[in-house]
Amino acid sequence: MATDGVKIIDGDLARDTYERIMDLYDSDASIETIQKELPFIKEDYGIDSDFYHEIFVTAYALAFWEIGELTPEIHDEVKRVTDLKAGVNVWTAECDANEGKKRQRELDKLLKKISIPNVKVRNRKKYRIIKNLYFQPDDVLTFQLSDQNYYAVVCAKVTQQRGQCTYDLVATTYKGKDKPTVEDLKSCFIAGRKIGSGYDWRTMLEYQPGVDEIWKYLKQDGIFFGLPYHLVTHRDIISFKDKFEVIGKLKIKESFKRDGGYGYESSFDRFEDIFKDLDHHMHVFREQKYPVTLLCEF
Repeated sequence: MATDGVKIIDGDLARDTYERIMDLYDSDASIETIQKELPFIKEDYGIDSDFYHEIFVTAYALAFWEIGELTPEIHDEVKRVTDLKAGVNVWTAECDANEGKKRQRELDKLLKKISIPNVKVRNRKKYRIIKNLYFQPDDVLTFQLSDQNYYAVVCAKVTQQRGQCTYDLVATTYKGKDKPTVEDLKSCFIAGRKIGSGYDWRTMLEYQPGVDEIWKYLKQDGIFFGLPYHLVTHRDIISFKDKFEVIGKLKIKESFKRDGGYGYESSFDRFEDIFKDLDHHMHVFREQKYPVTLLCEF
């Protein structure tokens, strides 16, 4: 857990928190919008909750200090979690006392930094937007593998952030000798993933409207739903875009497009590897099958 490094922006949770704030900031989102999209609240991380909360709080504070919007509430929470020494204790226990001391120094430096107003507020960055896209959101793409079967994915969205453009594809279970139609996909499934939550059901419905439909299908409540994305960059897909054919549109409900994990697929061989045994791939990555009719708008 603590092997990611003792610095403030080390590890997935810290980077995700910091980069989500900066992505919104660079997209010209207002501070109010950023706070709404990424609330400054304590998540229920289960075991070692104080440790993960420290990582979230410190990354959040650093981002807001850099954009000149640090509040007394955020500052005070950094001081509180620093005094708890959850991170120091974890690094000491899992590594050694020296690593614990390194984490303490990083926390002390952060607290000292954010206790002084930032006189060099970070400017919003402008990135080039790709306009000539190969595929559009909601496109259904079919492709044929070496077994001569056709398969299908949905381009759920196209993401452009920090100058990189990706086609965010999700897997369907279609497999057949005939090229599929959108109508054929109605009897198929889409790969999805359950995401744990410590929120009450009312809060969960606010964050993900319609998630109760997933609960009814699974006969299990208290979880969010996310899509495991196969990301292909605009640059990479140039070499194999002709392998895909658009056969129509299929819109996954917006609230169900929550990120449930992702992997970058840089070649068509990756689609061969994944789809030649999709059930095995889904089992390895703990994905489940959800009816197209449940997740999509018709």
